[in-house]
Formats: sequence, C-alpha cells, structure tokens
Amino acid sequence: MDTTWDGVQKLRGWLDKENQAAAGDVKLLRVLKIGEELGEAAEAITGVLGANPRKGNSHTWQDVEKELSDVIVTAMVALATITPEAEKVLDARVQGLLDRLDLS
Repeated sequence: MDTTWDGVQKLRGWLDKENQAAAGDVKLLRVLKIGEELGEAAEAITGVLGANPRKGNSHTWQDVEKELSDVIVTAMVALATITPEAEKVLDARVQGLLDRLDLS
C-alpha cells in the first residue's frame, strides 16, 4: 500500500499534467485552493450545527471529516508543489511544535 505522501505525489502529478500553469502561478493557485477547501469545511460545520436557518441541519460529522481531510490533502499537495522536501518539511514542523511545547 502506498503511503499518504505517495498518494499526494500522485495527485500532484495528475494536477501538473492538467497544465494549470496556463491559468497562472501554480504555487499560488494551489495555496489558494486551501482556502476554498476550508470554506467547504466551514459550510459542513454550519450544516452540522444547523446554524443556517435557511438550510437547517444539512450536513453530518462524516461530511466534516471528509472536508477536513480535503483541506489537509490540499495543503499537502500545495507543500509538495513548493518543495520537493515536503515530507521532511512537515515532519520538521511537527517536531518543532512538539519541542516548543515540550511534548517530544
């Protein structure tokens, strides 16, 4: 079975083949896509809580899980687009946070 990062690289490769460069700066577009996915996660939370009176309870917690996963994967693809060392960069960042909080 592939690792999560192997899957991220496959997704990135597929996106690269779609020639997004014609639409502008690929790095910028992939970072901006994170905001789009975050909006979908926010919509799902609003739907779970029934906070939009027009829509009521329109989502489930499973919808929130899916949307949060999309945010994470989109951020990983963006990071992999910016640096070939994405996995190491993320690992180092997590370790830095753990060290700062004395949780290592």
